[in-house]
Amino acid sequence: MKKPVIQFENYSFQYRSQTAPTLHEINLTIYEGEKVLIIGPSGSGKSTLGHCLNGLVPFSYKGEVSGSLKISGENTKNLDIFSLSKKVGTVLQDPDGQFIGLTVAEDIAFALENDGAPQTQMFAKVAEVSKMVDMADYLDSSLHQLSGGQKQRVSLAGVMVDDVEILLFDEPLANLDPATGKYAIELIDRIQKETNKTVVIIEHRLEDVLHCHVDRIIVVDDGRIIADMTPDELLASPILEQCSIREPLYVKAVKYAGCEITPEMQPAHIESFQVDGCKDQLANWFRKADASIPKQKSESILELKDITFGYTTGKKTIQGVSFSIEKGEMVSIVGKNGAGKSTLSKLICGFEKPNAGRIYYRGKDISEDTIKERAARIGMVMQNPNQMISKQMIYEEVALGLVIRGVPEAEIKERVLKTLKICGLYPFRNWPISALSFGQKKRVTIASILVLEPEIIILDEPTAGQDFRHYSEIMEFLAELNRHGVTIIMITHDMHLMLEYTPRAVVIAGGRKIADDTAVNVLADSQIIKEANLKETSLFELAIRSGIGEPKEFVRRFIAYDREVRQQWQ
Repeated sequence: MKKPVIQFENYSFQYRSQTAPTLHEINLTIYEGEKVLIIGPSGSGKSTLGHCLNGLVPFSYKGEVSGSLKISGENTKNLDIFSLSKKVGTVLQDPDGQFIGLTVAEDIAFALENDGAPQTQMFAKVAEVSKMVDMADYLDSSLHQLSGGQKQRVSLAGVMVDDVEILLFDEPLANLDPATGKYAIELIDRIQKETNKTVVIIEHRLEDVLHCHVDRIIVVDDGRIIADMTPDELLASPILEQCSIREPLYVKAVKYAGCEITPEMQPAHIESFQVDGCKDQLANWFRKADASIPKQKSESILELKDITFGYTTGKKTIQGVSFSIEKGEMVSIVGKNGAGKSTLSKLICGFEKPNAGRIYYRGKDISEDTIKERAARIGMVMQNPNQMISKQMIYEEVALGLVIRGVPEAEIKERVLKTLKICGLYPFRNWPISALSFGQKKRVTIASILVLEPEIIILDEPTAGQDFRHYSEIMEFLAELNRHGVTIIMITHDMHLMLEYTPRAVVIAGGRKIADDTAVNVLADSQIIKEANLKETSLFELAIRSGIGEPKEFVRRFIAYDREVRQQWQ
């Protein structure tokens, strides 16, 4: 019988700054060599569970603990944070917050150096783990030159040199493009199989994690464990829907068709999912679902003509990119990490000047306009909220742009409170920003731009780190803004967001535009998917396996139907 390595017994925790416990009477045992996924809506307590495992609770985040937590048979009350770090290795959502060294090799070696390991042992261990995470060819590279996926692999190697028993991943997919995210899940799976380490993953993107086998899924809501099941059992239950957690798209589609899902149908993976008994119902649903109506064309509001740019002489990040955005459009810009998507947004906003090409706003050349002049028309929400936040309190941060513009105080208050409600931040309006999670900080930065009411909003990964409910709230709000004429451009790695909300997608690879088409057509093109590190949607696979001859139209109809259902639900 496998030995337990994590044992929560009647465990509760209350942060010092909170009036009620975040975790209530947690009873959970995880065994040696298991791979366990912890999911739940934002604020459910799942991240706090992770903090308890790695010692951040109670050593960094102070509060009151009751009950017990044992790691490898030792009560954590008798361990310090250093001892816990030798048992539990944590890979953070934002790898930049984890780096110590200047190069890949230095960072991987840090823990060994800290322990005073001999150099020969250090070199051998760094070579071994860097090979395991496919970073052996980058040991001399600067950490700042790496892509998001490479940074994450270095973080993983940095905790593996200590030969920890437990690997804890805190939202490993949040900042990765679809193909890199898929690779990350495969890498975690391979390392777990090769080393038999216990793996705990905390993540919103359920379908992406289920790309590889998971032993159990723990569902946390309101500080309590409400389910501890195999993936097949959980997907056959109504629990995910009740907790506002996004189900895999192929599961949702089968439910919409009126099929009952059972664990015996093996719904955890699209490849194993037994859909034969649902084919007729899916075909009937497809025939009845309304086809999407194409949107009428309107005037151009933003145009890029032959834009070329490089951060260093002789190396081009953007090469001859041209496209036009119509007034009132909602468009995705997609592509792999490092393709040049964020650079394009900086060029549009004036943070960088193109080496060649022109930018037009409503037909007027704005290439020479200042950042301030462009900011009156174009709002930009950056990927990393820490790069935007300058105030200590939430209300002050969201009000800042209006204060600078000299808006009357009464109007500022009205607009700020309205925006905070829309972004799900109203209950925290008097909180310090330092008390917020990464996802909550993200919503503060979105609110600080939305409150200014620009004509064009560019959002870099608007939903990273958001649970399904907050994702839906933010996206439905952006869709509502869009219906009122605000033009929205989204840089995203979320293929469902692209399909669901943006009829059109511009695809960037290697600094060039390789496609400009409907989102459905982009995800139906295997060459574009490969070149831009995208990921095919499971809805295509479901349509093909169900014998539906028009998989593209099946996807379109599912997306339209799903949005209509969720709008009614909201």
